[in-house]
Amino acid sequence: MKKHFKDIQTTFITSTLCAIFLLFTSCTTNSVTQEEFNADRAYQDVIYQVSLGPRTPDSAAHQNVINWISEELEKAGWKTEIQSNQALDHEIKNIVGKWGSGSPWIIIGAHYDSRLLADRDPVESNRNQPVPGANDGASGVAVLLELARTLPGYMEQKADLGKPARANTIWLVFFDTEDNGNIPSWNWILGSSSFVESLQQQPDAAIVIDMIGDKDLEIYQEQYSDRGLSNEIWGAAAALGYSDYFIPQTKYQIIDDHLPFIYAGIRAVDLIDFDYPYYHTTLDSPDKVSGQSLKIVGDTLIAWIMGK
Repeated sequence: MKKHFKDIQTTFITSTLCAIFLLFTSCTTNSVTQEEFNADRAYQDVIYQVSLGPRTPDSAAHQNVINWISEELEKAGWKTEIQSNQALDHEIKNIVGKWGSGSPWIIIGAHYDSRLLADRDPVESNRNQPVPGANDGASGVAVLLELARTLPGYMEQKADLGKPARANTIWLVFFDTEDNGNIPSWNWILGSSSFVESLQQQPDAAIVIDMIGDKDLEIYQEQYSDRGLSNEIWGAAAALGYSDYFIPQTKYQIIDDHLPFIYAGIRAVDLIDFDYPYYHTTLDSPDKVSGQSLKIVGDTLIAWIMGK
């Protein structure tokens, strides 16, 4: 009888522990799986874009990268649309990924096209060649796609804790036809200008990233950018220990995709490392890009959005 009692006792304890384990497992399974910004995956996205060829307007590579970006956004669960328009008799296709609802609403953008002519190339005979666009184009796209994969988890985790983030709605916008100014029949920032003109309401803020994959990353504050918003982002970088990469000094005035937002009265910032010696040359290739630089920028944007 004593042995039988022990068997019952053992069975009860085992069953109870199993129930607790199953309950715990069920709870953890239903919680948000949080992915960190993956530097290697982002760098592979740079390599893939360049492997398609120069993403110059109207090229096969241009259409292929549109298809790929759209597919990656949809796989990550973002509502995705392509906004088509015309400027200077050129077709513009901006890709928009949407997540969340309500305000505040922020936009994070980067251009996906690459330049038609490598007119800064040190070899004169190369200057009529297209630019590979590893840093000048592909790096910003890679960061946005990695944000598409990781941001929803952060946002849901924050909501589960009852803590507000800086945004309830986020749009990731991949701008077309940014990079072909100073070429006959073209101009700079055609895609972002068309996009801002089409807005029915104004977002609370817009952040543009461009040429942020440089191995020797140094991002100074751009002079046209909103000063208060710049200070918030550079403060988020400093809190992460990234002060050597986000330098809190103004240095350049840049014509970039943030300007149409600023002209429309929208707070906007351009994150750009303009001290990149290979831009608009045939040397702008993936070996000049660092996955760690992509992660530094991605981490900073996540930290700013989460209000860390």
